[in-house]
Amino acid sequence: MGIKAALPSYELGLYALVVLCAIAYSGQEIFECSQVAVNVRVGAFMASVLSLQDTADFEWAMWFTSFRNFIIFALSGHVLFAKICSMTVPQHRSVVYMVYGILAVLGTMGSSYLMIILSHCLVLYTVSLVKQKWLCFVAGLCSLASFKVEPFNTWQNGFVTGTFDLQDVLFYGGSGFSIMRCMSFALENCERKDGNYSIFALLKYNFYLPFFFFGPVMTFDRFHDQVNISELRRKENEMWHIRVHAVVHLAAIVAVDVFFHFFYILTIPSDMKFVNRLSDWALAGLAYSNLVYDWVKAAVMFGVINTIARLDHLDPPQPPKCITMLYVFAETHFDRGINDWLCKYVYDYIGENHDNILKELVATVSTFLITTLWLGPCEIVYIWSICNCFGLNFELWVQQFFQLNPFAGMEANMSEAMSRRIRGFFGAANFWAIVLYNILALNSLDFALLVTRRILQIGFPLSTLSIWFITYCGVQLIKERERWLAIQEEKEKAE
Repeated sequence: MGIKAALPSYELGLYALVVLCAIAYSGQEIFECSQVAVNVRVGAFMASVLSLQDTADFEWAMWFTSFRNFIIFALSGHVLFAKICSMTVPQHRSVVYMVYGILAVLGTMGSSYLMIILSHCLVLYTVSLVKQKWLCFVAGLCSLASFKVEPFNTWQNGFVTGTFDLQDVLFYGGSGFSIMRCMSFALENCERKDGNYSIFALLKYNFYLPFFFFGPVMTFDRFHDQVNISELRRKENEMWHIRVHAVVHLAAIVAVDVFFHFFYILTIPSDMKFVNRLSDWALAGLAYSNLVYDWVKAAVMFGVINTIARLDHLDPPQPPKCITMLYVFAETHFDRGINDWLCKYVYDYIGENHDNILKELVATVSTFLITTLWLGPCEIVYIWSICNCFGLNFELWVQQFFQLNPFAGMEANMSEAMSRRIRGFFGAANFWAIVLYNILALNSLDFALLVTRRILQIGFPLSTLSIWFITYCGVQLIKERERWLAIQEEKEKAE
């Protein structure tokens, strides 16, 4: 079945109407539940006169309250110095980025933290000179484990003085991303045939401030090639696109902040007694909203950073693909930079063409083992990794199974539209597997189990089949968008 298989416009219109009605109905229930939650917490009178906000998401509060001034000050300074440098000495801009980044890290976290990062950089640079990939992986993963596993992480954190609120967040964010960048440098150095990259190339790569604390990770080969371009030129309408993206991200920040005042999508699941009283529709909408909201946060955070990187004439990893547009595990990620890193150095390297079940199993297990270490080993991360690793492999098993006879022959004899409809039903089931497997990490295991039990067991058959059909309608709309993008891409190539 080709990606350009079309469905009648009236059928797609019906699907869109069903999805919009379902979202409106579920959203109304979540809104009413949010108001009930407010009344329970502060009383009806106080709720009517106060502008209350869902404070359960400490990340959003951190970014746009306590961390806001630091973001504006540090990134504004970077943009200013980068602009001056690009206009005067563009051939040395990477050095200016490095110096500014080191000074910003020094001023924020202190000399002890800077020495810790530099020592890890030096160790991994030394290992890279041996030009053995397996040794670079072992050294890199050991360094990463020293920031993720007790007692080594606490021991290193103890060297950093200060007690400000963001210390732990910045410590583990900067150190984790630094190790991933150092591993990318080491692995790329192994690939280099003539000589070695200098340690200054590593420092310029690691201390690029917009990427330092919270990513995204840009592999060393891409960063090195782009940052060393001395003749800086903009593509046609590039600045206009950058301004548009900046305005969009600003609007997203305002929209999410307003959304927080009316929908308590993070606070509600924390009260399991209250959640148990919700309808199946509200529960399904709440689970889906949690994933959409987490994607919005990632898109805003990486979008702001990417806008600054594009001002610096870089082509950074794009924000993650919206969960609404996903129905396959292979495209599910909330950090495209880490995903690109894992695909290049682990998943694609081991899995090759991803058509061999055994190689795919080894590739996915290896990928999720590293991901588990990256996220920080704990019970909920183990469960999340096992579920998503199984989901990724199960997709391949199902795909391989239905390529056998008589299924392959049956699909060949049916129309492309019918094939697309049948695949849509499988995609709908896969969509909810993605939601349920990821909601346990974004919210809680108890909430994920409750949603699963209510949709598949208690709500069967009415809730199960109706939610499945609505999701099927959504998947068909996703497929239609993919079809349109494929046609547009084909037209652009023809021109």
